[in-house]
Amino acid sequence: MYHCTVTLLVVEDKEEYIVYKGQKFTVEWYFDQNVKSQSRDYFFALDDAGKQKLLYLVKRLGDFGKISDKTKFNFEEDGIWAFKPKPDRFLSFFTTGKKVIITNAFEKKCQKLPKKEKDKAINCKNDYETRVKGGIYYDNLRTSNEKS
Repeated sequence: MYHCTVTLLVVEDKEEYIVYKGQKFTVEWYFDQNVKSQSRDYFFALDDAGKQKLLYLVKRLGDFGKISDKTKFNFEEDGIWAFKPKPDRFLSFFTTGKKVIITNAFEKKCQKLPKKEKDKAINCKNDYETRVKGGIYYDNLRTSNEKS
C-alpha cells in the first residue's frame, strides 16, 4: 500500500492548489478562470487506493525529478505528460518555476490517449501560460477566495 498525503496549502487564508511540493518539483492542480479544477475534483472522487496510486507517482516526481517507468509516467507529445495510475490518467505539463500542472483526469478505456482528453490538456496548458504571463492566474485564485 502506498502511504502519502495530499496537501492543500493555505497561504494567507487563500487556497493554493498544490498537490505536493518536493525537492525537484512542485505539482499543482490546474484551475480554470472560474476557479474550478476538473483534475482535483476527479482525484477527490477516487477511493483511497486510487488516490494513493497517484500520490505515490506525484511524490516520486516531486522528490526525484523523474519517473523512469513509462507505464507510470509518459510523454504524450505536444508538451503533455501522463501520470498513469491504473485505471486512471492524469494529464499534465511542465512549466517554469519547477512546476508540474495537472490539467485533467479520466478513466482509461482504450489503448490510445483519446484526442478529446489531450486537446483539453493542451487548452488548459495554453490558458495557464496566457494567464500566468498576464499576471492573473494566481491572482484570480486569491481574488475568488477573498469573495468566499
